[in-house]
Amino acid sequence: MFDTLGLLCVIWCCVVLFHPLHADIQCMGSEAQESPITNVKMNWIKMELSWESSKNFSKYKCAIRNSVTRSVPKEVNSSLCSFPVQFYMPLHKGVSFIIEVPDTNISEHCTFIRGGMNGSAIENFSCVIYNISLMNCTWQPGRDAPGDTQYFLYWQNSRNRYEDAMECKLYIKDENGRNTGCMFQNVSIEPEKAYFLVNGSSKDALIQFYDEYIQLYKIEILTPPLNITANCTRDSVGCIITWQPPLTSHMKDTGCFQYEISIRNKDEPEEEKKDDRSEVRNGSYEFQNYNEKKKYVLKIRARGKYCRVSSNWGEWSEPIEFGQGKDYFIFVILFLIALGTISVTLLQYCLFKRYCSFKSIFSPIPQPREKFNASTDEDIQTKYVNLPKTHCTEEITMVEEMTQLSKKKTRGFPNMKENGFP
Repeated sequence: MFDTLGLLCVIWCCVVLFHPLHADIQCMGSEAQESPITNVKMNWIKMELSWESSKNFSKYKCAIRNSVTRSVPKEVNSSLCSFPVQFYMPLHKGVSFIIEVPDTNISEHCTFIRGGMNGSAIENFSCVIYNISLMNCTWQPGRDAPGDTQYFLYWQNSRNRYEDAMECKLYIKDENGRNTGCMFQNVSIEPEKAYFLVNGSSKDALIQFYDEYIQLYKIEILTPPLNITANCTRDSVGCIITWQPPLTSHMKDTGCFQYEISIRNKDEPEEEKKDDRSEVRNGSYEFQNYNEKKKYVLKIRARGKYCRVSSNWGEWSEPIEFGQGKDYFIFVILFLIALGTISVTLLQYCLFKRYCSFKSIFSPIPQPREKFNASTDEDIQTKYVNLPKTHCTEEITMVEEMTQLSKKKTRGFPNMKENGFP
């Protein structure tokens, strides 16, 4: 038999959570008689179950369960029952709770049913903490959600501090302007689970909510270990590698970490490089295969072990090189010197060939003249006279006036023959 007061629509609207939750609570009492337990309510912020009873019972038993987990029935002396943190369950998956009166057959079974349009709730919700105090949460819109659906994220770091509930202040939006994620700053990791709720609103339909409990230390990506050093010697001890634990906001115990050390030979060909990986618990490691003539590359990362620290491997440290390795410096210097010498020589040769004559620079040295074999001036003149001549043919046209002029000149000089002239 359904309790008429048990069927109600829960509107969760606290001071911080401005958008309501749409859900129903359906309760069913004992079939033999009408149940005195009525007006069942659930405070989802404090995880407190309350009810009214027409009879004054001194004791009650209450329990909560879902498809996977069921709490141990808890005995209370009033009509108010608070559930411990380890039994906090996401409401969107469906939750039921039971109220019983000991030593009687009176009981009330209630089921939480999420309201809203099917397929409108967000999907693939996940969060990650990085850089010690930054947190990103992302999700995808519901596959059947209306186009104008907008989502809002609320979270509470500890369910024991109800005033800590807050809405996201820095949303991540998609190309349609819908909120698909949120970024948080100054996040501290508490021992208890944090509560996340994503609600939605639309003009066309009621949007189903999504909620999740997350242990924050499990989603943290640890930063690399700090102050990594490699102290190498030539004796059989090899190299002693030391470091300090990564920084976290909640764990100061150095014994809570496990480390993975990666050492490889830098001078090996890329296809032959092998990682020498080891896992240790303390903050030092002895590298026994050290060869001072080789250069090595060292990286370290950490994860939690047996403590409230993420069991996933964190970020690798920046590569650190140690060892001498092959000395390529002298070869580089010699190569640069040879290359420079060749370049200068070629440049000089090109400049001389372009702008200078080797004969003008390196003119021949004159030989001394032999005293007895020297040629006379007459020989030189003879040789010069006997040089081949260039023959030219000239045509002379004699005119009569030239003949008359010649006769006149002969008359003017009567003694020319007497003086030996022809």
